Amino acid sequence: MTCAVRESGGGWWCAGVRWPGEVPELGWSRGGRRRVSVLAYGAGLGFRAVGERHCVGARGNVCPLGAVVPGRSTGGRCAECARLDRAHSVAADTMADDPRTYRVYLAWFGPGLVKVGITGEERGAARLREQGAVAFSWLGRGPLMAARRTEEVLRAALGVPDRIPYARKRVERGHLPDTDERAAEVAELYARAAALEGRGWPESLERLPLEVVDQVGIFGLGRATESEPVTLPASVPVRAVRELVDGGVVAGRLVAAAGPDLHLAVAGGGVVVLDTRLITGWDLAAESGSDVRVPLIDIGGGGVQGGLF
Repeated sequence: MTCAVRESGGGWWCAGVRWPGEVPELGWSRGGRRRVSVLAYGAGLGFRAVGERHCVGARGNVCPLGAVVPGRSTGGRCAECARLDRAHSVAADTMADDPRTYRVYLAWFGPGLVKVGITGEERGAARLREQGAVAFSWLGRGPLMAARRTEEVLRAALGVPDRIPYARKRVERGHLPDTDERAAEVAELYARAAALEGRGWPESLERLPLEVVDQVGIFGLGRATESEPVTLPASVPVRAVRELVDGGVVAGRLVAAAGPDLHLAVAGGGVVVLDTRLITGWDLAAESGSDVRVPLIDIGGGGVQGGLF
């Protein structure tokens, strides 16, 4: 798979990873047009950043300012476009009359690292894959405001957050327990949540039965246990791309993907994580081979490896 080149006449911009099904895709946009490239574990992927990074706009609209945005921004938007995008999201609580059905979920990212959230029922588990949830279970379904109220009750009563930084998720992916332990922790949280039914739980939210879904196989994480054979290199990534720069190259072999993160095996036998939210808004030229020449940061340790590698 190669990355497309955005030309001055209006080429394609990469829109990052999306998970409409159980296989990751890279999205591309050009004006109002959209296309995707299906990703395959074991295949090569590489690009070179060209020029400056520009705002990706909001809600499918081009940024009217054509603003330049920082390389480390995971949003990829200028302040005005970020405000507009947020104003029309479910999280902004500006859609109280939304007629769609929503689901409340419990997501697990690592030992002791769990969260509660909501997603539109028609999206299925796409939201859980987008967040990189290693395991999850549905908890309930109902109108938007009932789902939102349940989310708030669970956060307060169980002491679980509604957001977990991606940096923490990356650390935990390198130390996953086996399938049974993952399922047990989700089941324990589900039991605590279900015990709150009738105590602040909205009557209009229907509780769903416990059914733990494990996504290690979907993500291709390859964290071996005796019951989970490894089909790809299981090297634990220790570095992540901090930002792209003009002329910076990222190229390697895709061995795993979780949420917006791509795990690339690179020259020397290591695995580097690329958060694809960092590549939106860049002109990208295709590259082959195995090479990383952008600033990197250590995963977990917080130490920055300066310069180009």
